[in-house]
Amino acid sequence: MVVQRRPMPTASLGWPYDGPAADRLWHKSAIGRRAAEGSLMLSAAEILFCHHHRNLDFPSQDWMDSSISSDGELLHEYAVLEALRVPGNKVVLSVNLQSVEHSADERSWAARWPSDSHPRDSAAVAEIRWFMATDSLDVDDLLKWAQSVSAAGRIAEALVVDDEFSVVTYRLTDASPQGSIEADGLQDSLNSLSGGIAMNGGRLYGADDWNIQQVGIPTDGGVFVDDLTCELIDSPSGLSVGGEILADLLSRGLHPRPGFKYGTRWRCYDKPLGEDHAPFLIVLPEQAPTDWAGACLASRLAAGVNKTWLLPTNDEGSWCYLAVTRPPADSRWSNPQRR
Repeated sequence: MVVQRRPMPTASLGWPYDGPAADRLWHKSAIGRRAAEGSLMLSAAEILFCHHHRNLDFPSQDWMDSSISSDGELLHEYAVLEALRVPGNKVVLSVNLQSVEHSADERSWAARWPSDSHPRDSAAVAEIRWFMATDSLDVDDLLKWAQSVSAAGRIAEALVVDDEFSVVTYRLTDASPQGSIEADGLQDSLNSLSGGIAMNGGRLYGADDWNIQQVGIPTDGGVFVDDLTCELIDSPSGLSVGGEILADLLSRGLHPRPGFKYGTRWRCYDKPLGEDHAPFLIVLPEQAPTDWAGACLASRLAAGVNKTWLLPTNDEGSWCYLAVTRPPADSRWSNPQRR
């Protein structure tokens, strides 16, 4: 299920603020949407931010209770806005972008400007979506969003909120893993193999004449290949999803090896073994996490061993890879305190 959160239209459901700080809130922080006679229209999350960080009163005494009653995710949205704005970022909600002559992908919740720029005279550097940790992970939708945002020259940032209202940030990119290992003639070499001893779902081939660099695990008894490699040996057509992905990785000049100790199907080297570490961890779609909590864990584990976690998805017959990565240390937006 595609999870898409967009802010309520401030034109009809926002709250006007025409106090003495209105001009400063816009010109210094780009908060809200400018309205008639210098006033601002603020969303509920923006009102919460201004209340806690700009000393603005709530619109009415019962505003908080009524707002939470009408929007059960308000406090989570506020946690995201706070995480972004406290470091100094300017954040313009997607429904307000047209009023400042900017635009964003229709799936984006907001656009972000760094602290030293402003929507009135510069372009956004990122587009934002936010998710609950329990939200389902729709790889196809996320990949298309990341592609769209990247095509606009921006960073695709996903902020994830847990039940403690704690926020973490991830970047999404359409990765194109490439290696330097020659892949020409690889399929022909695989198809020329014959015999082999069935072994634990795979096969064991003799090592004496083995000259295929990208596949096979050397053992005392020969070279072992797993079940997916057996699919490529037996026939390059009619492959399972895993077989198709393996064939694609090999065609990219990568050397896939088992990724069991990293919790993935493969770790992939982009150079011959022994020259460098494996920069990519790749999971089979049917074994991938189903929610953001699982994706966050997998991405963090990959980052901890200096690798990039990739999720394969098929786009009109071609395999693409969504990278879910932690940003640089100076761009890890997280809320400053838990209330």
